[in-house]
Amino acid sequence: MGRGKIEIKKIENSTNRQVTYSKRRTGIIKKATELTVLCDAEVSLLMFSSTGKLSEFCSPSTDTKKIFDRYQQLSGINLWSAQYEKMQNTLNHLSEINRNLRKEISQRMGEELDGLDIKDLRGLEQNLDEALKLVRHRKYHVINTQTETYKKKVKNSEEAHKNLLRDLVNREMKDENPVYGYVDEDPSNYDGGLALANGASHLYEFRVQPSQPNLHGMGYGSHDLRLA
Repeated sequence: MGRGKIEIKKIENSTNRQVTYSKRRTGIIKKATELTVLCDAEVSLLMFSSTGKLSEFCSPSTDTKKIFDRYQQLSGINLWSAQYEKMQNTLNHLSEINRNLRKEISQRMGEELDGLDIKDLRGLEQNLDEALKLVRHRKYHVINTQTETYKKKVKNSEEAHKNLLRDLVNREMKDENPVYGYVDEDPSNYDGGLALANGASHLYEFRVQPSQPNLHGMGYGSHDLRLA
């Protein structure tokens, strides 16, 4: 059976359209390669899909620029003039922006102020105030961010320190010869300050409670309540 004729119109389904483009693009490039080899022709192809993707082919004996130059010579059409004019306009626009920025920077540094009137000077002062506010806001934001980061680091360090102390206490509690002693709340009490003396690995403290007035002032030292 022969192939049926396909109506030449835009394929509405995007998936089918992309598949058809991919197949026919491959066929066109294959035909261009055959023309280059069989007929010693110089061929250049440029194709853009509906999504803007570029596909190109050029004969190995030449390049795309040479093909365009030969086309310009034969047709008398300058392909680069419009692009050159567009690039020149872009360059001039960017140069003007650069000059204005340099002038504004110089004026903010106190230079090139001779041609400014009162209105311009007030506008410059307002711009400086706004720029200063932005700089301060950015600076405060950076400082606050760094402060919060340092606070988190300090908190993590404190948690790690507490965990290490807890592990150390647990290990000491497993050691032999624990010491029990009375600890006075008075920081000037010398005996209370030396409760961990004599090589003890850990101290179990007894503190006098307010409900036990008979024990207040008894003056137990570090050696009075030690257990063997």
